[in-house]
Amino acid sequence: MRATESNQDYPFAVTNTAAALLDDAGTVVGWTPAAEALLERRSADVCGRPARELLADAGSWEAVLARSRDGGTEGWEGRATLRHGSGGELEIGFRVVPLDGGARGGAARCLVLGAPLELVAQWRQDHAFTHELFLQGRVGLAVFDADLRLLRTNTHLLPYTGVPFELKGLRLADFLWAEDARTIDDRLREVLHGGSPLIGFNTTARTLDDPRGGRAVTIQAFRLQEPDGQPMGVATVFTDVTDHERARGRLDLLYRATGALGGSLSVPRTVEDLVAVLAPTFGDCAAVDVAETVLTGGEPPADAPLTLPLIRMAVAGAETDALRTGTAHFPAVPAGPAARECRGELVTGLDDRPAGAGHDGDPEWAGAVPGAHSAMTAPLCARGIRFGRITLWRTGDAPPLDADDLALLEEIAARAAVAVDNARRYTKERRTAVGLQRSLLPPATAETPALEAASVYLPADADSGVGGDWFDVIPLSSARVALVVGDVAGHGLHATAMMGRLRSAVRAMADLELEPEELLAHVDDMVLQVVAEAESEDAEDGDHGPPLPSGPAGATCLYAVYDPVTGNCVMASAGHPPPAVVGPDGTVEYVELSPGPPLGVGGWPFEPVERELPAGSVLALYTDGLIERGEEGDIDQGMEDLAARLLRADVLGRPLRQARHDIVEGLPPGRLRDDVTLLLARTRRVEDGSLATWHLEADPAVVAEARHLVLDQLTAWDLDELAFSTELIVSELVTNAIRHAGGPVRLRLIRADTLTCEVSDSSNTQPRMRRARNSEEGGRGLYIVAQLSHRWGSRYTTGGKTVWSEQSVPLA
Repeated sequence: MRATESNQDYPFAVTNTAAALLDDAGTVVGWTPAAEALLERRSADVCGRPARELLADAGSWEAVLARSRDGGTEGWEGRATLRHGSGGELEIGFRVVPLDGGARGGAARCLVLGAPLELVAQWRQDHAFTHELFLQGRVGLAVFDADLRLLRTNTHLLPYTGVPFELKGLRLADFLWAEDARTIDDRLREVLHGGSPLIGFNTTARTLDDPRGGRAVTIQAFRLQEPDGQPMGVATVFTDVTDHERARGRLDLLYRATGALGGSLSVPRTVEDLVAVLAPTFGDCAAVDVAETVLTGGEPPADAPLTLPLIRMAVAGAETDALRTGTAHFPAVPAGPAARECRGELVTGLDDRPAGAGHDGDPEWAGAVPGAHSAMTAPLCARGIRFGRITLWRTGDAPPLDADDLALLEEIAARAAVAVDNARRYTKERRTAVGLQRSLLPPATAETPALEAASVYLPADADSGVGGDWFDVIPLSSARVALVVGDVAGHGLHATAMMGRLRSAVRAMADLELEPEELLAHVDDMVLQVVAEAESEDAEDGDHGPPLPSGPAGATCLYAVYDPVTGNCVMASAGHPPPAVVGPDGTVEYVELSPGPPLGVGGWPFEPVERELPAGSVLALYTDGLIERGEEGDIDQGMEDLAARLLRADVLGRPLRQARHDIVEGLPPGRLRDDVTLLLARTRRVEDGSLATWHLEADPAVVAEARHLVLDQLTAWDLDELAFSTELIVSELVTNAIRHAGGPVRLRLIRADTLTCEVSDSSNTQPRMRRARNSEEGGRGLYIVAQLSHRWGSRYTTGGKTVWSEQSVPLA
């Protein structure tokens, strides 16, 4: 056994080893100090005595002698149990070395070297471990000297193209790229001089003969020292982690691609985000082609031909100019088993083709990128429907695409197909919802003889684009116009549907020429009926899941009628905020309304308010979404802000279609708390020269006079083309008023974009057009009026009624 722990590589080394010399008779003739220390027996007590007395079992001595006689000149090893000087036993391993007869006077026959059995077993394990380590082929092992030259390697060290078979004496720079070799040498030199082991250092190893791609390796290294502590070299373990890194890279790419696919509900944005992830990480070029019908929300039929034309929607990476073709159509993946089963296709070896020569087996899409050596494509399939395809190309020194890459692309394509399908469904639903909203709202701008109108609508649900606010500009008789703004509680399609019902009801009742307060009372009754019907349906359905929205939880409405002849505006409110009036002098005031309850409450009257509006005034009607500010919805602050916005937008000096956008600009970013609607109206007046009024007695004889008055006025207005029709209309209406109503009759002509003829009397009986029999002499007057007029009707007034007729004014 060695005397110091620093020298225990070999348990049977001669120096400082427990040893005994035996003669032919097996008598101990020599006993080293190390042997004394091992068995705690002095040399004087052992020498001259038989060796068998040292054995714990003296009967085993014959077996030892027999093995000694058969060991030959090479010696042999064994194990034995000896008696220890302390009275116990010690199991040792020993080695017998035959000696020449001349040693020690020719008496000595052999030298016995011994060590504790545990130490011998440990040395054998270390030796076997080192031996097998350099024979294994799963990792690369290398021992470098102090100059970082290779001293010893196993057969698996960097088994790549371009690594020499014999590496002893070489440096890494002799067969690796200078950059890669320098990186590894720098880290090994730190280990050699610093002594700290290198653990888990990842780098790339590319050979001079095959630089494309290279291999990813993880390096572990520790310093080797001389017995005196001086560094003698570095032991290094190279582990090829290329497949592991590629697998991790694929998972990371799949994760990032999935994240990109969930960022938008727009088909173009979805595929653009996807190709931005794929190139250049996965391929040097990437492109996504989508069926044209998908862009408008349509779904390609499941039994569509596999060559359905596609539109290239997104490209990324190098050589994109060769891929960008605007809206040109691309043929889809050719029909075949792979296409029918929604499998991808891989093409490699494109760079091996002769320059300028085509290849019959290569599909057209594979050669779309110049210089590509491999390409692959995968269809966008979901629910058995093909929505398009993803195509990737690799060029230059990038490693060729392989089957694992194709499997990853197929997985990404499957997820992309679901995202595209979801975006397509959203596009379809949003187009439907926006189409419904637009069909229920009037044009954003309007021009009438009474006013110039412009509106802005911003839904709170910007994704769906629909809500419950509405506005309307309704032409009435005698050049008057009705302005309506309403707000249904809630958002989405339900609120839009209810808004459409309310707007239709308001328009229908406006056609009856009702006063604002009467109209709101009728609409209130209608809303109460809708709520009652909804509650009845809910009661009949019982408990079948969460309740569906039905009637409105609340709706407000402001209805105003402006008369350009008098300049008066009469309005009534059902729980709606008051309109703002910007006077010609630049002052902003809010009309002092007495708002009634919201629609659907019932039992309360609505109070009208009348206000004169000078020509050029701007009337601003809005919903509460424009004036609610902060979490608590400070209405007063919002109204002050709206007044300032109206002045800043210069609504008096600019066209309203331009100023409207400036008023709503700068609203809180992001999702609005409520829908925002703004309706601006600049008032106009009918000039005195375009108005003619006569008061007639209730005498049939004045009918002829009325005809002459009208004909003279038409001549003055240069409207002789309407003389005949107007003469008949005036004759019939004045005659009916005198015959059926009596009392004074007022005849009025209004020239605007139409020629309006009004006859007012004191009767509250509405005229009705009927079909006269052949035998009847009368009853055809209103029929004649209807045939000669663009439209006609009657309305109640405070003193009776007014029957009116409108004719289109011929172009000058």
